[in-house]
Amino acid sequence: MKKILTLFAAGLFALLPLSACGKTEGGIKTLRINEVTHSIFYAPMYLADSLGYFEEEGLKIELTNGGGADKVMSAVLSGDADIGFCGPEAALYVQLGGAGDLPTVFGQLTKRDGSFLVSRKEEPDFKWTDLKGKEILAGRRGGVPAMTFEYVLKENGFTAEDINLNFDVSFNNMTAAFLEGTADYCTIFEPTASEVQAQGKGYIVAAVGDASGEVPYTSFIAKRSWIDKNRDAAKGFLRAIMRAIDFATTADPDEAATYLYKQFPDTTYASITTSVKSYKRIDSWQKDMQMTEASFDRLQDIIDAAGELPARGDFAKLVDNSLAKEVYGELKK
Repeated sequence: MKKILTLFAAGLFALLPLSACGKTEGGIKTLRINEVTHSIFYAPMYLADSLGYFEEEGLKIELTNGGGADKVMSAVLSGDADIGFCGPEAALYVQLGGAGDLPTVFGQLTKRDGSFLVSRKEEPDFKWTDLKGKEILAGRRGGVPAMTFEYVLKENGFTAEDINLNFDVSFNNMTAAFLEGTADYCTIFEPTASEVQAQGKGYIVAAVGDASGEVPYTSFIAKRSWIDKNRDAAKGFLRAIMRAIDFATTADPDEAATYLYKQFPDTTYASITTSVKSYKRIDSWQKDMQMTEASFDRLQDIIDAAGELPARGDFAKLVDNSLAKEVYGELKK
């Protein structure tokens, strides 16, 4: 409820006149995107920029790192961002809070959890039941990574007494804490998971996304009024990313890494290549960028099972697949 109230309060700013809207200069429209974090998990969005797909649509992208889904949604509601990129649960909380100009999901990028379970020892025959009695770092309490992991454990027969998740370490500090000796396992995103394994300091034993099934993990969200006024720009944005998803899933990972490097200059080509391979292997990206009601229901099941959902949301009011459906149909002709 704290999340809902915070976002609802932020939504009040949406009623104020806005002077910092996306601009159009020289036929190029600037879209301000506030992303939840900067990660290779979201490779197609960065590839769309590096490959020139946004430019071909007459678009320029200004990326801002929000540092959390609540902050991303606040930026969207206040008008500081045209489009928010985060988990759809942030928009769901706003819907449940009763805000007026509701944030609407108009495109989905990732369709499963992107973290990998890392153990302190090699476990070639790992089974999820091996985690009984073990301490696990899987994210902050109430965060989707932690809730998804808890859901996976329950789906594998764990009871509340069997689950030993350590919520005391912040998400950004989990890997460092694990390397310093905290917990038996840790969930880590790429490229860090593979880098830890390459250093012999941990071993990847499972992909959380394989076990959780399809979940609308990250989506593009804008206020309903913005979508109505900027349908062509929204379609162009989706078209560029769909083309990039196709490139990411069909091109050689080494080639993809050359285009991603400028977005991740502190990461080696080898690590970027490994990350792209990992995310291709678990089928991370939603090719048609349309959210299914079944996956949305699974996300609500995950949040509900963690005791963080006061009521079920309305898929029809939260999600608008019409633009993505139209664009995907055009690209497939």
